[in-house]
Amino acid sequence: MDSVLDIARWQFGITTVYHFLFVPLTIGLTALIAVMETIWLRTKNPEWLRLTKFFGKLFLINFAIGVVTGIVQEFQFGMTWSDYSRFVGDIFGAPLAVEALLAFFLESTFLGLWIFGWDKLPRGLHAACMWLVHFGTLFSAWFILAANSWMQHPVGYRYSAVNGRAQLVDFWAVMFNKVQLVTFPHVITAAYMTAGSFILGVSAWLYVSKKHEQDKALYHKGLRFGGWIMLVAGVLVAITGDAQGKVMTEVQPMKMAAAEGLYDTVDSNAGFSIFTVGTPDGQEEKFAIKIPGLLSFLATGSTSGKVEGINDLRAQYQKEFGQDPGARYYDPSGNYSPVIPVTYWSFRYMIGFGVLAAFFGALILFLTRKGRAPTSKWFARMAIWTPIAMTLGNAFGWIFTEMGRQPWIVFGLMTTSNGVSPGVSALEAWISVITLTLLYAVLAVVEIGLILRFAKRGADPFQEPPDPSRDSDDEDRPLAFAY
Repeated sequence: MDSVLDIARWQFGITTVYHFLFVPLTIGLTALIAVMETIWLRTKNPEWLRLTKFFGKLFLINFAIGVVTGIVQEFQFGMTWSDYSRFVGDIFGAPLAVEALLAFFLESTFLGLWIFGWDKLPRGLHAACMWLVHFGTLFSAWFILAANSWMQHPVGYRYSAVNGRAQLVDFWAVMFNKVQLVTFPHVITAAYMTAGSFILGVSAWLYVSKKHEQDKALYHKGLRFGGWIMLVAGVLVAITGDAQGKVMTEVQPMKMAAAEGLYDTVDSNAGFSIFTVGTPDGQEEKFAIKIPGLLSFLATGSTSGKVEGINDLRAQYQKEFGQDPGARYYDPSGNYSPVIPVTYWSFRYMIGFGVLAAFFGALILFLTRKGRAPTSKWFARMAIWTPIAMTLGNAFGWIFTEMGRQPWIVFGLMTTSNGVSPGVSALEAWISVITLTLLYAVLAVVEIGLILRFAKRGADPFQEPPDPSRDSDDEDRPLAFAY
């Protein structure tokens, strides 16, 4: 693996997956922290304020590391993918620019007000700041996913043969791409499920800790809250994922075929394999556990639906795109299909880890019903593994989405091999990927260390924050929400 293309793909894969570890948790926690603070305002129960401030600390750690890792994503388009940037810059740049100028400023401004405004803003206005932070994360996700959805299903553009670029002609078509309309709710509901698993996991871990015996009621409340969020969001993840699969089959039938390792077209009742033993590329099957008709249902909404196979689609793409070796849409391998084992297993790991996390969440809810207090070691292990399983499910979902599109960097318009920077040497690419990987490894140690350090401390004792709307005396006020 010494070509610039291979190294650039590894670099982008490492940095993208690493960055996406933080994104769902950030989006979900902003919503759940806002909910907890709102509940405190309505009920005046001090436990909800303690949970708000406790998970607010953990959120800020995650947010800070996530911002640092996200900045690198922008630079990579010019560093190792300059041909891609030149081709789609007129389109891809628009939603990313709006995201930076509008959504991120909304997030950062009101997050600052939330951090430093505990003793300066009226309580209702202070809670509204976190709601606005959450809306900012939603806007940010919308614009970024719109850019990615355009890569999956390019619309609202025209190709200029004069300058060899794709040009934006309909901004709203890009914003409301059919892929975007199903991807956004799937990603956001998964973010809520991720945040719920995090709150459940941390709370359940502290719940069985002897060090925090006096706060069992507090963490019981936290784990029940996170567990119910997980279950509700999990149902929505399944519904939106089903809708996304049908649109995916419509615009990228090769991705669905690769997800099952389906080489030959099945006209009706295509089965979905839960587990398969065979060759890595799926061409020879020795043993499989299949659910009849499930693949047809996932792809078309009917068990009698037709699912096209890899061989037929490959022949179709070779005929459509393989006639001009110098074209941006020409694949030198002539394969026009993704790496089947990666696509096949990442699809199952995505579903499997998500289901496992939901199962752990439901089991923890069951074991703690009606005030029950389990103390076994496996309960604590299950609490730790719940958010880990959910995070892995998110990561494999992102890997499936991007790897399943290969060999296209923009489906039907440009192959990945044609998007890499021509002026970057293999040595330069290696230096870049090694440097970023080591940097991210250090950040991972910092992130995990800080999360564990502040999580082990538990929630601070209750301290009634001042209410500036009722108290006009500015003397001797405590410091703002300080970390």
